[in-house]
Amino acid sequence: MPDSPPPEERDKVEAERKAKEDAEQAKLPYKWTQTIGDLDITAQFPGNLKGRDFVVEFTKDKIKVAIRGQEPLLEGTFPHLIRPSESTWTLDTLSSPPNTKELSIHLDKSNKMEWWPHVVTSAPAIDVTKITPENSKLSDLDGETRGMVEKMMYDQRQKEMGKPTSEEQGKMDMLKRFQEQHPEMDFSKAKIG
Repeated sequence: MPDSPPPEERDKVEAERKAKEDAEQAKLPYKWTQTIGDLDITAQFPGNLKGRDFVVEFTKDKIKVAIRGQEPLLEGTFPHLIRPSESTWTLDTLSSPPNTKELSIHLDKSNKMEWWPHVVTSAPAIDVTKITPENSKLSDLDGETRGMVEKMMYDQRQKEMGKPTSEEQGKMDMLKRFQEQHPEMDFSKAKIG
């Protein structure tokens, strides 16, 4: 097995990868950002255009954005599904630069637990393993995810204090109930764990 490269070389390779990724993203005719739950796309246009001059269509798995009669600015298949009924677009006048409008598209991701490597599968991908998510509050999470995170946090605290995790405690409680229901059995030599 080859030795891993020294830190300086890893840093250099990472810097080159990031520079290539940034250059590819800069060439796109739009800018995009994402959170774990949604994705936003923006593009600037001449200030004389109105909403009716645009074709903005999205379904659960495809998008098309164009000025009527022109080649699409963005067209293709999403890497993952969206919720079209919760997704929107607007056209706003910008104060700077003057005589400019910004088309903003907000896409609501169906799966709120995955990062997208690109807006459409034909666009250059970013390395989603390098994304540092924003801090979120437990109250921002859906019920099932929140319960799972709270359980993990509880179990971690229990381990740090040398106490049983919720699963271990459940097993011990079950054994205790069994012992109480069967006092005739001798558990003195039972090995638990």
